[in-house]
Amino acid sequence: MNSEKHPSLLAEIPVLLRGEAEPIARWMQRWETRRVVFYIGVIALGAGAYGAAMGCWRAPLQATYVAVKFPLIILLTTFGNALLNGMFAPLLGLNLTVRQSILAILMSFTIASTILGALSPLLVFLVWNVPPLEPGQPIPQSTYLSIQLTQVAMIAFAGVSANLRLMQLLRRLSGSAQIARRVLFSWLAGNLFLGSQLSWILRPFIGSPFLKVEFLRSNAFQGNFFESVFNAIRELMR
Repeated sequence: MNSEKHPSLLAEIPVLLRGEAEPIARWMQRWETRRVVFYIGVIALGAGAYGAAMGCWRAPLQATYVAVKFPLIILLTTFGNALLNGMFAPLLGLNLTVRQSILAILMSFTIASTILGALSPLLVFLVWNVPPLEPGQPIPQSTYLSIQLTQVAMIAFAGVSANLRLMQLLRRLSGSAQIARRVLFSWLAGNLFLGSQLSWILRPFIGSPFLKVEFLRSNAFQGNFFESVFNAIRELMR
């Protein structure tokens, strides 16, 4: 009886990963605290595992820090963009409440975190097979930049895939593929700008062998994420 009223939330993960619009739309109609807490837990586990894989190249302490930082960035991005996205959606033709906007974005990041959690063993294998990032250990600049760009590519793949899986939901809710695309692109833009800058502020994820391991650097608010990626690409193309 109780299991009928409260089915296992674990069964929702495959549905989210497939982007099944009908059940997801039903879940969005009613705010359930247990579902929100479950999604936050999945984000903490999946993004935390990927964060630990990122930081383990530098040091165990760095892995611990990044396992906390990465889910924190995702959750701050979710709730930071929720109000903005809730305002944009009606302007673009999709009538969503702020709570429904929060749930939709939380679902997309739950999908992304599940993908990243699945990619974390691959990232561990990758950093295991390159020279350790330790003080006094020479690391070719191309290797360091390649690991950075590989991580950016993995995170971008997970984020875009998660939002595309919700494309069917937005199309169902709006009744128009054109409106769904507009809303999706506006959400992606907001997530990109806020999420990437939060990532820059809470860096480093990999760390540098020439600097001590810190949770937050003293120059955290200097520069920006996009400048860093551009410089990394420019260095590799020399």
